[in-house]
Amino acid sequence: MGLRRRLALVAVTVAATPLVLGGCTAERKFAARPAERELPSPELTLTPADLSRDVPVSAEVTTLVKGGTITAVRIADDKGTPVRAEPREDGSAWVPTAPLQPQRTYTAEVTATGDSGRTTTRRTTFTTMATSTKPQVTSTLYFAGKRTYGTAMPVTIAFDPPIAKAARAGVQRRLFVTTNPPQPGVWSWVDDGSQVYYRAPTFWRPGTTISVRAGLQGLPIGRNHVGDADRAATSRIGRQVALEVDNATKQMRVLRDGKLIRRIPVSLGKPSTPTSSGKMVIMEKHQRTTFDTRGEPNGGYVVDVEDAQRLTWGGEFIHGAPWSVSEQGHRNVSHGCTNVSAAAADWLMGVTQVGDLVTFTGTEVRLQPGNGWTAWNTSWSEFVKGSALPVPAGLRSAPTPVPHAGAVASRSPSPVPPAPGG
Repeated sequence: MGLRRRLALVAVTVAATPLVLGGCTAERKFAARPAERELPSPELTLTPADLSRDVPVSAEVTTLVKGGTITAVRIADDKGTPVRAEPREDGSAWVPTAPLQPQRTYTAEVTATGDSGRTTTRRTTFTTMATSTKPQVTSTLYFAGKRTYGTAMPVTIAFDPPIAKAARAGVQRRLFVTTNPPQPGVWSWVDDGSQVYYRAPTFWRPGTTISVRAGLQGLPIGRNHVGDADRAATSRIGRQVALEVDNATKQMRVLRDGKLIRRIPVSLGKPSTPTSSGKMVIMEKHQRTTFDTRGEPNGGYVVDVEDAQRLTWGGEFIHGAPWSVSEQGHRNVSHGCTNVSAAAADWLMGVTQVGDLVTFTGTEVRLQPGNGWTAWNTSWSEFVKGSALPVPAGLRSAPTPVPHAGAVASRSPSPVPPAPGG
């Protein structure tokens, strides 16, 4: 429905003046100016289509414009209450900042303006579906709000059951990350679809704010499932700390802002229960916890430990081990964990953050994808291959670091982890 424009007619009065003709004159003919062509109004199509019913509560207002740009969007429910929405980066849709309510009617009014200034406005009214009775996919967002994380912190979302390949693009389109200052990144799926990671080509800059939203509530996932919840969080990145553990020397190097600040003797996993080699991220920190490996291969023990920092779902930790101090720096005797002295473990707890990178080299086995937050255990060129959506050209190879902004995540409960390695 085009907007009507009123054209004001302006009367122009020209004073008549005497025309003096010379002795020899010729009649002059003036060609009429061609009429100016009026540019058409923009073409605008909206989705959901008008009068649509049974629309998912995860619905977005999609806009298709020809010959103009979107200049106004208003979405309201059946009581006239405005619905807050934000545009996608490419301008293809407006995304409500919270899930819509089931069995409610909404109206979207969108205006597009062309280069000539002419406008087109379209409206669509649609009704959402009842709460779905399909089984839900449980999502867990490992990025809590109001925290300070290390510079290697990936935004990690886990799914139960895992997401099939055919459904991953639809899920990924509902995962949003913003960073301040801007530092663009990419989502990448673990092969089995149980986890998806978001990171940038290089580590986050200290001081970066990251905001994350997983807008999955009511989202159709495949034919038989729907998303469980809409989760969001915002946190910041703290100082840069990294740990490097070399099995050849049985030493841990602790670096802050790239400078070595301490060496710590370690005892790693013995040959029958080796520590993994690869790039890990500190996932949890516990002043005191209990390792219970009864029923696990090579396990069967229960032990209380202090100052424990989780590195893998399989149960590899850094922790205080006063019982192995004589072996630390010389021989591997653990069940896969990194043993350090009680004093060193206590000191590390005050230095490290969840999200710090820990790199192990020279052990008998490699870190398996998905065993922990393994987003840094592959090169960037391999990491981007895990995206279910096209990767922007500027991110297909590692670009020069640029300013970055923030990410958000939810306070969802963690699944019960496998038993630790001791």
